[in-house]
Amino acid sequence: SLTPADEAGYVVRKAARRQIGSGLGGLVEELLSPDLTDDFEMVHSTFAAHSRAGEIIQRPTQEVGFLISGKLDLSINGQTFTIHPGDSFRIRGEPHEWINPYANPAVAIWVIAPPVY
Repeated sequence: SLTPADEAGYVVRKAARRQIGSGLGGLVEELLSPDLTDDFEMVHSTFAAHSRAGEIIQRPTQEVGFLISGKLDLSINGQTFTIHPGDSFRIRGEPHEWINPYANPAVAIWVIAPPVY
């Protein structure tokens, strides 16, 4: 294990992040939370250049996100927003889709409650 016993459940080192999700559509997700036992999960999401979800996502969750780098188009309830570094957003169970039509990957921190993975 990459996590010393005294850190387990408290700290997740970068090298010890667990990959989650399907990896389809150009999205790579890593779990930032120590595990999935809380009422929420925190995810490091990397959206490849020229990628998209390919489907409308709707789930019974509350989600907030913060864009670290790149740009991401986020369609929420039929309205499309271009998210820039430093911007944050919220989704409350509405139908949504992400699209990265840009030349660079987009990186976001995404918090989802309850956990979906």
